[in-house]
Amino acid sequence: MIEISNEKREEKYDFSIKTNAMSSFKHVIGVVSGKGGVGKSSVTAMMAVEMNRKGYRTAVLDADITGPSIPKAYGIKGKAVATEHGVMPVETRTGIELMSINLLLENETDPVVWRGPILANTVKQFFSDVVWGENDFLFIDMPPGTGDVPLTVFQSITMDGIIIVTSPQELVSMVVSKAVKMAEMMNIRVLGVVENYSHFTCPDTGKEYKIFGESHLDEISREYDLEILGKISIDPKLAEACDKGEIERHISGEFTSVADKLEELL
Repeated sequence: MIEISNEKREEKYDFSIKTNAMSSFKHVIGVVSGKGGVGKSSVTAMMAVEMNRKGYRTAVLDADITGPSIPKAYGIKGKAVATEHGVMPVETRTGIELMSINLLLENETDPVVWRGPILANTVKQFFSDVVWGENDFLFIDMPPGTGDVPLTVFQSITMDGIIIVTSPQELVSMVVSKAVKMAEMMNIRVLGVVENYSHFTCPDTGKEYKIFGESHLDEISREYDLEILGKISIDPKLAEACDKGEIERHISGEFTSVADKLEELL
């Protein structure tokens, strides 16, 4: 029988990684969701837009390697270029720096069929090998769930905290719980929760419709002592802006309010 001493069991490993020598961030924020389909990427993209409008130097790391959507939302068609100093991120129209696997693929529709460890290592390289420059904010668009990539990001990258994106369905209380408990396990601060697809306001009558059911966010936030950063309505104009690659032109008072609350927390 192999015996493992208590000293060995208690040994802790440091998985943290550093940025490129020419890069720095004042704030690093992960945007996570317990499940897919809640609009996490559009929330990430709009948070970067809002902070950029406030005058902050802002960047987005697309960590959803198998489902990258950040470049399309910003209308980016070019590719990232490698230099002697590292890979250069692509800048959007308003100067937001982006890195995504779609900026490295020959065709943006090419599938990424990789196993978990390769996905996780790619995200680490996006953080450490990309020449980000000096930025105030880095938003990391995480893949949904609690798998290899979120685990690697939590272990490897020092973050100010995470924003959990959810939707009104009752089952969301379960997936939010998973995200919160993973953050607690990894000693990561939960900055707050954004409820996306909260309601739809009819443009003709002004009446609100709860298309995805009644919100359970208030009770979830009380249970886990979470800050509610905002409840975002269903906005066809945002979907259109993402499809056209014009998210930087989209104006939303709801997202501005979320950005204001985030600014106060940091």
